[in-house]
Amino acid sequence: QVHVVESGGGLVQPGGSLRLSCVVSRSIDSIGVIAWYRQAPEKRREAVATITSSSRTYYFEAVKGRFTISRDNGKNTVYLQMNSLRPEDTAVYYCNSPTDGFSWGQGTQVTVSS
Repeated sequence: QVHVVESGGGLVQPGGSLRLSCVVSRSIDSIGVIAWYRQAPEKRREAVATITSSSRTYYFEAVKGRFTISRDNGKNTVYLQMNSLRPEDTAVYYCNSPTDGFSWGQGTQVTVSS
C-alpha cells in the first residue's frame, strides 16, 4: 500500500494563500497521475487539480487561475499552491492517484474565513 501525508492547511482570510504538501511513501517518478481532491462538509469529495508524470496539469473550473499543482520527484512530494482563496474553498484536502491508487490520508483542513 502506498501511503500519503498531507499538510499545510490552516485558517486563512479570504484572498489569502496557502501551500499544501503531499508526501508519498514511494517514488512518484512513474506514477501516472496524482490529484488533489477536497471534501467540504456534507458534500461529495471532488477533484480540483491533477498532474501527470510528465508534469502536464489540469484544473477543474472552480479553481482555474487560482491554484497551481506541482511535483518534486526528488522529494516524492506534490504541492498545491492556493491563491485568492474564497470561503467556498473551505474543505479537507486530500491527495491520491486515480491511476495507481493510494491509501487515503487524513487530509489537511483548509478554512477560509474572515
